[in-house]
Amino acid sequence: MSFSKELIESANEALAIAKGETEPAGAFVPEVVDVAAIRKKLKLSQSAFAKRYGLPLGTVRDWEQQRRSPDRAAVVLLSVIDHNPDIVARTLAERR
Repeated sequence: MSFSKELIESANEALAIAKGETEPAGAFVPEVVDVAAIRKKLKLSQSAFAKRYGLPLGTVRDWEQQRRSPDRAAVVLLSVIDHNPDIVARTLAERR
C-alpha cells in the first residue's frame, strides 16, 4: 500500500473513532515517573538535581508540576538515576 493510501486510511479510521463508530486498536499509556520523589530521595533541590544530571531546571520543574511528562529517553535516564544515582553523576561528570 502506498503512503498516501495509508494516510487516507488512517484519517478515515481516526474519523470513525471520533464519531464513535469504532474503537481504537490500542492506546499508548506513558510510564509515570515521580521525579520529585527521586530528587527528594537524593536530598537535592531542583536546581542541584538539574545541574548534577545535566537537565534544564525548567524541565525538572515542569515534570514535577505535571506541566510536561518525560519522554521515553528521559524515563530511562530517571530510572537509572533512581537505581544508581552516583554512577550516572560520575559518568556525566567525566564527560564534561
